Amino acid sequence: MNHRSITHHVLSHKAALLVGNSLRALAVMGAAGLMMAVCAGNSLASDPIAPAAVATPPLSAEQPSPADMAKAAGVKLPSLPWHTANIWWELASETENFEMLEQTVTIDRDVPSTMNLYIAPMGIAMISGMQCYGGIQTNINGWANKESRERVFRGKGAIFSRWSNDKKTPIGLDHVLTAGEDCLVESAGYEGEFASVRRPFEWTKGTYTYRIRKDKTEQIDGQPHTWFTCEVETKDCCQITVGSLRFEGETFKFWPKQSAFVEVYSTRQIPRSHIPAVEVTFGWPKINGQPVKLKRAHAYYPDKSTQASPDCAVVTAEGSNCVVKVGPIFVRDEATRRHELLIVPPAE
Repeated sequence: MNHRSITHHVLSHKAALLVGNSLRALAVMGAAGLMMAVCAGNSLASDPIAPAAVATPPLSAEQPSPADMAKAAGVKLPSLPWHTANIWWELASETENFEMLEQTVTIDRDVPSTMNLYIAPMGIAMISGMQCYGGIQTNINGWANKESRERVFRGKGAIFSRWSNDKKTPIGLDHVLTAGEDCLVESAGYEGEFASVRRPFEWTKGTYTYRIRKDKTEQIDGQPHTWFTCEVETKDCCQITVGSLRFEGETFKFWPKQSAFVEVYSTRQIPRSHIPAVEVTFGWPKINGQPVKLKRAHAYYPDKSTQASPDCAVVTAEGSNCVVKVGPIFVRDEATRRHELLIVPPAE
């Protein structure tokens, strides 16, 4: 090998070493840079002052006044109370040896006591021909005890009422058994002769089961009379006993229907309530602990009689549930004033 070749070989080897060292240096710097970026990213991710996720605000029940909504829709307001929606389940048959009715209801938002809302999971029921109803209200009222006749208001709570057999014969407070000192009672005739027990509890959005169940039987003048007790159970199994009402008889039949409604009503404290925006879901009814066998279900929106309401609600079928959506007043297509609810039985 001549001198020029040796020199060229040495220079080439040095150049290769220089390039190799440079590449290794860049690789090290690249790894370090990558590590710095990762560390920086982790630092940002764990930074305690980084903005948190924004919480979704709660749903509001507020709407414009009924008068303003009616004016915008071009309709007139009927007198209160307003049955915004009625639901009817037609059962396969009446129930012999009736002992218990249960109806679940889910409310999607809090409705304040500045509005008068009545959610009735037991809209109308007939027990051996004796009519009763019950549910939860934003403003319960009544007498503080069986001796008083002064009307008091206790805010949110549950009620259970029954009428006399002919709705004309007075039914006294001996038909009422309270469950606590905070209960209210009433016996009057302004809606047909009835007796009622009410009890305050601060219900809010959530799921509840409204229940009446057969209780003890006693003899009065040689004839059997039976107490039915009303309870409201929350989703976490907290149970509120509302009180009991006495029915004539020892064994009972439940008629082949079940009903529910959502109503805006009037009180002395709030004579003209706003209509709350709210979604109320009624589950599949149960009798004697078992889901009822059903022929059909339908919704009805009263526009005449004492139940007449401005049109502000729509009922839909969602699986085995009936969902009432209450909102602004609108003009309803009369063809939809009564319609089927194609619900399906719940999974066993």
